[in-house]
Amino acid sequence: MSSRLFVNLIFQVTGKVTWGTSGRPPLFTVPPVSLAHVQTAGKKDYIELPVLNEDELDEQFVRGSGPGGQATNKTSNCVVLRHIPTGIVVKCHQTRSVETNRKRARQIMREKLEVTYKGEESDILKNKRESIQRKQDKRKRANENLEKKRFFKEALMTDFKPGDDRG
Repeated sequence: MSSRLFVNLIFQVTGKVTWGTSGRPPLFTVPPVSLAHVQTAGKKDYIELPVLNEDELDEQFVRGSGPGGQATNKTSNCVVLRHIPTGIVVKCHQTRSVETNRKRARQIMREKLEVTYKGEESDILKNKRESIQRKQDKRKRANENLEKKRFFKEALMTDFKPGDDRG
C-alpha cells in the first residue's frame, strides 16, 4: 500500500494524521479525499458491483485443467465458488496462486451477480455492447478504406494501360 493512500485512509478514519515525535511537517500535504475517491482511484470505468456475503458462498479448491503438465495435475489451486441463493458457479484457474484465483473468482462472481440482478440494465452488459459496436464500426471503416484504395488502383490501371502513348 502506498504511503499516500495509507495517509488518506488514516485521515478519513481519524480526521488527523500524526507524524511521529519529530514534529516536522510531512514532505507532502494530503488533501482530504472521500473514501469513494480512494476506492475509484485509477479505475477507468468504475462499476459499482454488489457486495458478496461470505456466508452465501461455498468455496472449493480442485485441480485445474489445461496445459501445465505435472504442475497442474498435482496442485489444487483452481477455485470453484458457488453462490448458494442463486446457484451461480464460478471456476477460476487463471494463475498458479490460490489467493489470486480466490480474488479473481470473487470479482467474476460479483460481475455475474450484477448481470443476474439487473438484467439488461447491467452496466457490464452496456459496456460490452458498446465495445462490440465500436469494434464493428472500426471494421466497417477499415473495409470502406480498403474498397476506396482498390477502386483507386483500378482507376489508375484503366487510365494508364501499357502501350498507351499519351505523352
